[in-house]
Amino acid sequence: MELNQKLRALWEQHVFWTRLTVNSIVGHLPDEKVTIERLLRNPIDFAAVLKPFYGVDIANKFAKLLTEHLTIAVELVKALQAGDTATATDAQKRWFANADAIAEFLSRINPYWSKEDWQNMLYEHLRLLTNEVATRLAGNYVDNVDSSDEIQSQAHEMADNMTYGIIQQFPAAFSH
Repeated sequence: MELNQKLRALWEQHVFWTRLTVNSIVGHLPDEKVTIERLLRNPIDFAAVLKPFYGVDIANKFAKLLTEHLTIAVELVKALQAGDTATATDAQKRWFANADAIAEFLSRINPYWSKEDWQNMLYEHLRLLTNEVATRLAGNYVDNVDSSDEIQSQAHEMADNMTYGIIQQFPAAFSH
C-alpha cells in the first residue's frame, strides 16, 4: 500500500507539474523557470523510490529517460506556442521515440512489465497531454480543465501497473 501511494503521488506530481508548466509557457507567466525546475525534480524523486529495488544505476537510467520525456515536452510546448511547426514535429517524433525507450527499458528491468503495455500507457499519456496543450493553446479552458481528470486517472493506471510489477518481482520486500 505504501509503495502504491508513493508511486501514485509521483505520477500525480508528474501530471500536475506538467500541467502547470504548460500553463506557464502558454500564458507567458513569470513562474515558468521555477515551475520547469520543479517539474524536473520528478524524475529524481522517482529514482529515489526505485533505488531500493533496482539499485542506483537502473534508478538513474529511469530518471534520465523521464527527464528526457519532460524536456522534450517543454520543447514541444514552446515550439507550438511559437508556431514553429518544424521544431514541434521533430520534438513530437523524439517524444514518441523516448516513450518507446522507456517502455523497452521498463520491460527489461521487470519481467512483470510488458513493453507493449508500457508503450500503450505512455502513448496514451502523450495523447492526453497533446490534447491538454492543444486546448490550452486554443483558449478552450473548459475542455482543458476537463482533460485534467482523464490525465490523472491515466497516471494512476501507470502507478498501479508499476506497483504490481515491483510487488511481483520482489515479493520478499513486502512480506512481514
